Amino acid sequence: MGDRDSKDLKVLLVEDVEDTRLFMRLQLEEHGFIVIEAENGQTAVELATKEAPDVILMDLSLPIMDGFAATKLIRQNETLKNVPIIAVTAHQETDFRSDAKNSGFDAYVTKPIDVNWLKGLIDGLLG
Repeated sequence: MGDRDSKDLKVLLVEDVEDTRLFMRLQLEEHGFIVIEAENGQTAVELATKEAPDVILMDLSLPIMDGFAATKLIRQNETLKNVPIIAVTAHQETDFRSDAKNSGFDAYVTKPIDVNWLKGLIDGLLG
């Protein structure tokens, strides 16, 4: 991460299950991240464009617009095309992993998430 501390990093957390979103937000905030939340893919695209996050944690199964479509749209934005996007999902199937890679995700992690491990992944992607 160079000279950046996690307290300087803005994370867009995209998760439709409110309890899961709250749990993840609290854990990320404990690590000093600034957390912006979206409950569906369409809102994620809008917030990513408006807020320019440093990293995006994107669920795949979302209402209105799924994580695959949202990621493809975010990747089309010139200012966001290099922002790390991590798929955070309960899906462990190989076809989901392949679809995620083809949609432009940088990494794929399955729930439940160990936030200490996730912080290391984020550090590596931003490093």
